[in-house]
Amino acid sequence: MIADRIIEQGTLTTDGARASVEVRIPWYRALPGSCIGGAALTVDGVQAPADSLRWSMNGREFTFADLVDETGEWWFPTDSAVLSGEIAVATDAAEHEVRVDLTLYIPYIIIGDGETLHIEEHDTKTMPARKAVAA
Repeated sequence: MIADRIIEQGTLTTDGARASVEVRIPWYRALPGSCIGGAALTVDGVQAPADSLRWSMNGREFTFADLVDETGEWWFPTDSAVLSGEIAVATDAAEHEVRVDLTLYIPYIIIGDGETLHIEEHDTKTMPARKAVAA
């Protein structure tokens, strides 16, 4: 729906071994964490291993397996979440191509036989990487 605004421009950060980017929901209504079906993070053609991916929202970090039953945390259209994964990215002045693939389930739209609508959206942006600040 709003795929060209999934990646927040200028939010690529790295600590050298792990990269992260802020993402926005490509839907017009809030969704619980259980509706976030999965994501992929690719930087300069290198995809982060699926088991290294982490999803952060509302100050909490999740694996995608954790999100399956997560109904207490919601992703709102006004809030960014953070997708991170193990990808080595340099913090030099170079521009990096960042791609995010995102799968969402829309629980209130039934498409048949009890299945809910799922959407798969993609966004690609070019930006420099900033060094991650220790928390």
